[in-house]
Amino acid sequence: MIKVNFSAIMTHQFPALSPEQKKALSDTAQRIVASGKGILAADESVGTMGNRLQRIKVENTEENRRAFRDILFSSDASISQQIGGVIFFHETLYQKDNNGKLFPAVIKGKGIVVGIKLDKGTAPLAGTNGETTIQGLDGLAERCAQYKKDGADFGKWRAVLKISDTTPSTLAIQENANTLARYASICQQHGLVPIVEPEILPDGDHDLQRCQYVTEKVLAAVYKALNDHHVYLEGTLLKPNMVTAGHACTKKYTPEEVAMATVTALLRTVPAAVPEAVEPVAPVNEEPVVLCPPPQSKKYIPPADLQSRLESHVRGIFGSSVLEDWQKASLGDSDLKYRLLAQLAADLGRAVPNSQLHQMKNVSDVLAFYSIPVKDMSKFDEMSTQELPSNLKINWQY
Repeated sequence: MIKVNFSAIMTHQFPALSPEQKKALSDTAQRIVASGKGILAADESVGTMGNRLQRIKVENTEENRRAFRDILFSSDASISQQIGGVIFFHETLYQKDNNGKLFPAVIKGKGIVVGIKLDKGTAPLAGTNGETTIQGLDGLAERCAQYKKDGADFGKWRAVLKISDTTPSTLAIQENANTLARYASICQQHGLVPIVEPEILPDGDHDLQRCQYVTEKVLAAVYKALNDHHVYLEGTLLKPNMVTAGHACTKKYTPEEVAMATVTALLRTVPAAVPEAVEPVAPVNEEPVVLCPPPQSKKYIPPADLQSRLESHVRGIFGSSVLEDWQKASLGDSDLKYRLLAQLAADLGRAVPNSQLHQMKNVSDVLAFYSIPVKDMSKFDEMSTQELPSNLKINWQY
């Protein structure tokens, strides 16, 4: 007879955080992702900043890096309406603005939460096909304690995985998931909200379905590890990758397909306790672009006065340059084209899908598009009308 002492193998809970600590972490996480707000990633390394400055023929010195950040951080207080948190690089946390005020104090003075980049880059994972793990756990507790004293309230740690015929391996998934979990636990012990970022790179020729499969496996492993390490999910944030095909994939997917795959992966793997998924955006030096309202198929019946409404929009935008036969007006000017389409989307409640924008060469093409009724809804539209977890929101406006 075999006797088993179940009391010896039962899982016991030893509280890692006090109720006060949990509340502070949860409150901070909610402040960062308050409605309408995002995160500014200003944590470029010295090398990355050098690449930025080189484009404008500016020397990569500490003073020039400070001046660059000062331009970002000296914006008026209204930026707090859109930005909930700013991620700092170590150097920047201890720099000052032109008036001698520390940058963390400047940001906090605008009602924005200060964060800090905590990982120390990748290291080779032996026995794999070029896969990596992340360095930075050694001394992390001491660094977190110091950063908290110096004004930081959240941290960021980025793990990197790649897709190929042989990757990501089980070892790479488990190693990076456990490293993220250990980092998150240490952060919370020292009062920092951890942003968990298991990034799957878009390099390669994999298709959309392969990326969705890998994303789900990675996120499932990450949240299993977070649970194993007793991480308080309400006091964390997730920075996921979009589910996309590899850059070298020959098949092209619509924005709706990408959105559907991404939302499905998140619904299947992210616990409802996680406040929200975030996507930090770094400042870029690119030419401004005109955005057309996102494509959303839904029930649509052409109004009886469609032609007169369209003519009114055309004449209002094109002015005296419009032809007497307004339907022949060219849409070769991208600015005028997207202004017209944006106004029509708002007026008629239906937008031209991205996949058909190139077909809108003149106003008659637009009239033809809006003359066709739509009686059904896409799967993505159906999902957007369902009751979703509180940490997942589908918003067509951006």
